[in-house]
Amino acid sequence: MTLPIDDADFSNRLSLIKRRFTTAVVRAGAPVARHGNGEYALWQRRFWEHTIRDERDFERHVDYIHFNPVKHGLVARVRNWPHSSFHQYVRRGVLPEDWAGDFAADRGEFGEP
Repeated sequence: MTLPIDDADFSNRLSLIKRRFTTAVVRAGAPVARHGNGEYALWQRRFWEHTIRDERDFERHVDYIHFNPVKHGLVARVRNWPHSSFHQYVRRGVLPEDWAGDFAADRGEFGEP
């Protein structure tokens, strides 16, 4: 599919990407859960568009993306998620390999015994 250079219909593009990816995953035989209404439970239902305002805003969004696998309990450390651009940031010296620490170690017992 070729899109015109001036095409700004991001909503439609994202919808097509999600639909085609889901179709390919299902055809490949991967188990995909469904919601009660029958929709595949593979994607977040909605998204919002955000224009990056400046360098700091960009950094905050990249940090959010890098930390997401930890937030959702997929790994204890950002560096343990193999599919992340975090590894490129480490190779370029932008972030240290231990960025954001070890979530499993930090979840110790707090408060009164």
